[in-house]
Amino acid sequence: MKGLLPPLLLLGLTVWAAPRGVPVCERPHVPASAVAVPFAEDVQRAMDALVRAELARGPHVGLAVGVRWGERRWVGTYGSRDKARGLPATPRTTWRMASITKTFTAVAVMQLVERGRIDLDADIRTLVPSWPEKRWPVTVRQLLGHLGGVTNYGRFGPSHDTGPLDTAGSLALVAGYELEAEPGTRFIYSTWAYNLLGAAIEAVSGRSYGEYLREHVFAPAGMEHAALDDRRTRDGHHAVGYRLRDGQLVPSKVVDVSGRFAGGGTRASIEDLLDYGGALLDYRLVSRASTGLMQTSMSTRDGRLTDYGMGFATWPLRGHYVVAHAGAQPETSTLLLLLPGEDVAIALASNVEGQAASLRRIAYGIIALLLEDEGSRLNARRQDAVDAVVNEGLGRVFGYGLAYHLWATRGPGKLPGTGGLPEAFEQVTRLLDRTAIARDPKATRERILTAHGPSEDWLFIRVGAQMARTMEEALGPERLRSYPARGPLAFFNDYLAVCETRNCPEPFRFNEVLRADLRRFTAGNIEPSQH
Repeated sequence: MKGLLPPLLLLGLTVWAAPRGVPVCERPHVPASAVAVPFAEDVQRAMDALVRAELARGPHVGLAVGVRWGERRWVGTYGSRDKARGLPATPRTTWRMASITKTFTAVAVMQLVERGRIDLDADIRTLVPSWPEKRWPVTVRQLLGHLGGVTNYGRFGPSHDTGPLDTAGSLALVAGYELEAEPGTRFIYSTWAYNLLGAAIEAVSGRSYGEYLREHVFAPAGMEHAALDDRRTRDGHHAVGYRLRDGQLVPSKVVDVSGRFAGGGTRASIEDLLDYGGALLDYRLVSRASTGLMQTSMSTRDGRLTDYGMGFATWPLRGHYVVAHAGAQPETSTLLLLLPGEDVAIALASNVEGQAASLRRIAYGIIALLLEDEGSRLNARRQDAVDAVVNEGLGRVFGYGLAYHLWATRGPGKLPGTGGLPEAFEQVTRLLDRTAIARDPKATRERILTAHGPSEDWLFIRVGAQMARTMEEALGPERLRSYPARGPLAFFNDYLAVCETRNCPEPFRFNEVLRADLRRFTAGNIEPSQH
């Protein structure tokens, strides 16, 4: 067992009951690739051209890209896994996963929650008694959402990566640091918080972290080559790492990541990572209910969304609900991006450091290629600062509303909020009224930037989702799928047209001032879709 932490049952400690409403997931050992079919050849060529265009932007060594959309699947590999030896990157190549490891840890924790072995709201010291008592207790839920106040890399130098560390040694790196904030009050991204969760997994399961992942995460997902990234067990298929220095590619610094074990210490192939994404989308690792919890953004105590759930970042992208995690370490850059409302998984890995922006551009380009090829985009003509604020509000109602509608109706999510919809529409109408905005555009914009969150009772999400629901009922799902390409003006204009035919109650039609702004923004402004 990695480390010396005994299982709870040997300590005679109480085992917590599973929360109600979180069913245990059945986990058949069937990899998603077993039923995969290829994309059409023209789509494959288009994705390949998109990737090659991105690689042409600057120096690169090796890259792997995997895409899964329903049963369709494509994997492309580019360049070298080892430049000096002239070895190509292949689907079999393994890459450091870096912080994507946190998603494996979160899945493992939620499996144990489903089995009644971990309580999300338990003090972590009840599971890991070796962790010193701090000023405040820290719960499992808070650690999963980076709300536990645990410090991160910035508090000390690179000495923690100089040699192998077991679980006890990994925890000892930060055990002496006080919490940086009271738990629940501040988002502090922390690899060490996830090491605490890794220790809890070991204590509760009686297995080492690596053994637990192999048996309960990697095997059920069909991840044949995934493992802890121990340099002593690497084979010739592992990618050699590089970094850019003064515009030139040089070998990466050699570091041992065993001290980051549950927060960033694994490796896998691109096919492994894509199969893992498929297993998450198919609820083969944790139940639909648990998946929904993991994909729901947490918030601070004062009602600010963190855009991070349990092990995954979440955000709307042009009306898509994105669930993702990136990884950055010496030797690697990685990204796993899921669209649970549209059954899409995109996996990327590079052996060049600092490629986050490039991987994101590839992923966003693939989303546009697969899902946004319908219609022309209406781009608002803005004349002043008030126009800019109104247009930003329209975009956020559209982006959050459509994304959450897709996530709640086709994915594992639930729409937030408890207030009445007529009142919500009236509040949005007042918030986007140009007369009120003109009195203080800056203050209104600041409120608009938080109007999708709990501090405003999720206004933009509830109103935008109701608009999407109304249009899907009237126009069908195919029309709804066109709005990420056509944009917020088309979304609002079509909604108001549907309301005319369906005789929507007056509050649901906004007011004449906002309708006039929409007409003015739209007039003569049909342009080709821009992604």
